Amino acid sequence: MARINFTASRISAYECEAGKDQSFLWDTVSPCLALRATANGSKAYIFQSRLHEKNLRITIGKPPEWTISLARAKANEWKVLVDQGIDPREIAAETKAKSTATALEKQSRKLLAREAWDAYMKAPHPKWGEAHYREHLTSSQEGGTVPKIGTGLTRPAPLASLLAMPLHEITADVVAAWLRKELPDRPSFAQNCLRKFRTFINWCLTQPTYKAAAHADCCTAKVVRDITPPNKTKPNDCLQKEQLPLWFAHIRRISNPVFSTFYQALLLTGARRGEMQILKWADVDFQWQKMTIRDKVEGERTIPLTPYLASLLQALPKINEYVFSSPSSKEGYIVGMDKPHRAAVAGAGLPPISIHGLRRSFATLSEWLSIPAGVVAQIQGHKPSAIAEKHYIQRPIDLLRLHHTAIESFIIGQA
Repeated sequence: MARINFTASRISAYECEAGKDQSFLWDTVSPCLALRATANGSKAYIFQSRLHEKNLRITIGKPPEWTISLARAKANEWKVLVDQGIDPREIAAETKAKSTATALEKQSRKLLAREAWDAYMKAPHPKWGEAHYREHLTSSQEGGTVPKIGTGLTRPAPLASLLAMPLHEITADVVAAWLRKELPDRPSFAQNCLRKFRTFINWCLTQPTYKAAAHADCCTAKVVRDITPPNKTKPNDCLQKEQLPLWFAHIRRISNPVFSTFYQALLLTGARRGEMQILKWADVDFQWQKMTIRDKVEGERTIPLTPYLASLLQALPKINEYVFSSPSSKEGYIVGMDKPHRAAVAGAGLPPISIHGLRRSFATLSEWLSIPAGVVAQIQGHKPSAIAEKHYIQRPIDLLRLHHTAIESFIIGQA
């Protein structure tokens, strides 16, 4: 192995030996430093030594980007590491990783939560229904648009102020302050938005782009839990057996038969409002007396189509693909279901009952018949709560229909 004292002229004049792919010129000052020339005319300084009884060769850089003195200094630096049993490549990888992490941290400090939220909304969510997706849009609206009804401009939704901040600045204290501001004015909306934001943060923690900026405890820390109202069911948010005649009488007086049938369908199936809202005619099988409902947990579930409910659905006009259609809504199905129901309940002189309270009413009224809890859970789309229900009991649709028809007969009979 021939060695010479590296000079600028010798480095410039050196070429790969004829007939070879590459050849090396070794330095006398730094024994581990060489100049490699290849047949295609490229040159580079390389470091070569032995580490753990194996040859180690690392490219330093190309002349004239690297001067001879800099190349020697780097070769000597790496020789010290090798003598200590350290691979210079590992040091370089660690340095690069730290540099990348620092760059990501700087970038994350500039990242607005809204950017991450937009990516979250575009990400696949197989268990989300259309109504659930719209709820996320509603909870994050920036406001300032012309409303469909009324004058002035729309008000920003609760999450708008949080999403306008850099994601890394949203700490538990920030969320607590936001919650204190929103709860007095719109408590239910604020709590609902908090749950959505908590799920969003959990998603951020699984994404390489956002996990460095998100604070894992910003929605779950004690300072937030202490001011979050308990999620309690309203005492009267359920129809009692003796209230059924009044409720049915006033619900059936609603001028729009689609709304009237919709409320009765919720009570007689215990379905979630969003599941029933997007029910399509293709999902209703009058011949075999069953319906396929979009389930927010399992994706979809099939439940019986009971006799009274079947007669109500058959009487509805078939305007489009949706059972509960609306020619005036852009979605094609009914929206704004709360107001007609509140008016009917108030007209009946009953305590306030939410639309979700009809789902609770189905489960509660089923108790009068001693129906197995697993049957009601399967119809409503609740997860089984016992080992036997989870792994052993598989109820076919005809067995569900037997129980479900009994429940419907009891409710209609009381009404």
